[in-house]
Amino acid sequence: MAKKLHYFNLNALGEPIRYILHYTKQEFEDIRHDRETWPKPEIKENLPYGQLPLYEEGEKVLHQSLAIAKYVARNTDLIPVDPWLQAVAESTAYTIYDFWQKLMAYRREKDPEKQKQLKKELFEETIDFFFSRLEKQLKENGGYFTGKLSWAEFVLCGIVEASNLMLDTEIEKKYPTIEVVIEKIRNLPGVKEYIASRGTYVLPKIK
Repeated sequence: MAKKLHYFNLNALGEPIRYILHYTKQEFEDIRHDRETWPKPEIKENLPYGQLPLYEEGEKVLHQSLAIAKYVARNTDLIPVDPWLQAVAESTAYTIYDFWQKLMAYRREKDPEKQKQLKKELFEETIDFFFSRLEKQLKENGGYFTGKLSWAEFVLCGIVEASNLMLDTEIEKKYPTIEVVIEKIRNLPGVKEYIASRGTYVLPKIK
């Protein structure tokens, strides 16, 4: 059954999904749209909720990046067997996205002074609020959120990489356990080769 992932030629919400697909050796068509020329009405109007990423599997269509990431990780060891740990992985992924929403509020702000203030808050408060807690969770569970590698670590890696690109920083350098797990993800079989072949991302302009 043909699999297709639609997203921009950017990391952000699509990259954790790409990492999982490559790591689990699933064949898929990586369809990349140009963020600079988005939206294209002929494409956007046919999306379930007008947004990317979008995952296709035969005639079936799935939206929402976390739902897609969890779905493509199914039937692999990236989904914890224990229901409680499944919920822990999900809650962690949602928490990482809570941080992402605050970052995107900064990115989308058009008033220069307000954007400057939001960036200040990110660096002085928001980043450490989230990442000190994620660091603690990793430390308490042997370097993984649920005690072993799960799809949540892929979400962390993708969001940190995208955040670094948008903020011109290296968030993980202050959090050694996070830095270790990100390096592990980036060097996994399939992921490592994909990263080497994809090239460097360039931050698109916000319209």
